[in-house]
Amino acid sequence: MKFSNKVLSFILASLIIFSITGCTQTVNTSPSSDKETSSVTLTISAAASLTETMEELKTLYEKDYPNVNIIYNFGSSGSLQNQIEQGAEVDIFLSAAQKQMDNLENKGLILEGSRINLLENSVVLITPKDVTNITSFNDIIGDNIERLALGEPKSVPAGEYAEEVFKNLGILDKIKSKSIYAKDVKEVLAWVETGNADAGVVYETDAKSSNKVTIVAKASSNSHEPILYPAAIIKSSKNIDAAKDFMKFLRSDEAKKVYEKYGFIFAEK
Repeated sequence: MKFSNKVLSFILASLIIFSITGCTQTVNTSPSSDKETSSVTLTISAAASLTETMEELKTLYEKDYPNVNIIYNFGSSGSLQNQIEQGAEVDIFLSAAQKQMDNLENKGLILEGSRINLLENSVVLITPKDVTNITSFNDIIGDNIERLALGEPKSVPAGEYAEEVFKNLGILDKIKSKSIYAKDVKEVLAWVETGNADAGVVYETDAKSSNKVTIVAKASSNSHEPILYPAAIIKSSKNIDAAKDFMKFLRSDEAKKVYEKYGFIFAEK
């Protein structure tokens, strides 16, 4: 009988130990553990005209996905393209024109199948607030404007679009002597806001973000190439899955509301 009691005690003790071990393993291998402890940093290079929009999207996304940290690099699309070509660690690129994205895709630097057309925009002529002697693009050639602010056409899509408009109007050669060139569209806006330029050409979304400028005229859509903002994942990204998730978010209804808030047109295709 004593022997049987010892065996029974041993069996009961073993069952208790096994039960405790099993519970411990269940807690440690909980599916939520990895999600809570792992984190991802996404580096996104985006055209300067997207600054306010992307900052708001970052706040919304990080609220729902606290394990994702988003870092932005804003600048002219041409400069951002050059950085990527030179090996900058970037996960997603958002350009203000197709040309820069085309160049990266032709060099095999874009993840196949990830490219989308995200947004549309317009270019407008602006002056400092309350200026009334400028009413159209053709007024640029007059004496009322001595300094015209434009984005550098070789690297700033807004500057390239502006030159297309001027060429279409037949005034490109007449305005070159009074043109001053900025590193990106935000700098063009700042020069007009401060009166360092008598007028400038920016995106409509940039003009609407400021209460210090007046939109004088909007360029006709047939006077320049369509203003489309493409987005794509960089092939060398080390965070492909996280980048794909963020790209899906960029096409969401929640993101669409933010685009519309800042005056962008959501590209349906």
